Amino acid sequence: MTIDRRTLLGTALALPVAAASQGAQAQARTGMTPWPPAEHFRLWPGKAPGAPAKLPTPRPEMSGNPAQPELWMRGTADPIVAVYRPERPDGRAVMSIPGGGYGFVSLENEGIDVASVLNRLGVTVFVLSYRLPGDGWANRADVPLQDAQRAMRLIRANAGRYGIDPAKLGVLGFSAGGHLAASLTVGHDDPIYTPVDAADRQSARPTYSGLVYPVTSLSKPGTHSGSANNLLGPNPDEATRRRYDTPPRITGATPPLFLVHAIDDPLVPLEQSLDVLAAARAAKVPVEVHLFEKGGHGFGAKHLPETAPGRDWLRLFDLWVRTHLS
Repeated sequence: MTIDRRTLLGTALALPVAAASQGAQAQARTGMTPWPPAEHFRLWPGKAPGAPAKLPTPRPEMSGNPAQPELWMRGTADPIVAVYRPERPDGRAVMSIPGGGYGFVSLENEGIDVASVLNRLGVTVFVLSYRLPGDGWANRADVPLQDAQRAMRLIRANAGRYGIDPAKLGVLGFSAGGHLAASLTVGHDDPIYTPVDAADRQSARPTYSGLVYPVTSLSKPGTHSGSANNLLGPNPDEATRRRYDTPPRITGATPPLFLVHAIDDPLVPLEQSLDVLAAARAAKVPVEVHLFEKGGHGFGAKHLPETAPGRDWLRLFDLWVRTHLS
């Protein structure tokens, strides 16, 4: 069944590595976008932190726009990072964090497609398939950030293997994935899981952060309530809610920020990005913002018309990154 993303936002598949290639082949035969790619890595050596007695069952589906279906993931039990290498790498790397209202993970539109664009620009892309907080994990609000922190540390620990400069590793998040990217940006050092190996001595701080039609606050009136409810669950304590309201946590030590938002976004209010802009300016954090008159929500890397002014926003992101790494 094909369901438009807008009907589900607010209401992933990470296959066990041993079965990955067989699963990808089966998906290809059924018309489903293959996942994961041949090169990927698991985040946790055993079960992920806070695992329930019965792990969730991976559930992929082709969904979204019926004319242009894309791969969505639910039920991730074994989170992974997919690796997409450019033909001519320049040392830069980005971890792409897809959205989905913390109810699914939009891996294709906001991960695989992002890699296909940035690879052509010399950037190595790591796509994060993270766990969803509503799948029975302990400390549900911390689950996505646990995966994001661990992924950044593992990427840096293995920078030589991937041919990247660990000082040139940034993050790019979309919608609820934008909230996760913002949470990582301000909470990269939050002690939310017990270190498991030497990789956890690495920094999880992004060198730069891109936030695309992001959810940034979970308590401000007009926020995207679905993301808040899915992440925090019923009756969250006030300290947790404040920790995941990201604009107030921006300080002078926050990495440079790049924001993209369509003014006509029907799901995540423009103010979610404007609040980040105001906080960054107050803290004197370098920030660049691109607001487009039209574009709606969830346009990702390729879903805007060829004639849309915002179609080449990833090229703008690439140029901006270069200015902060030169």
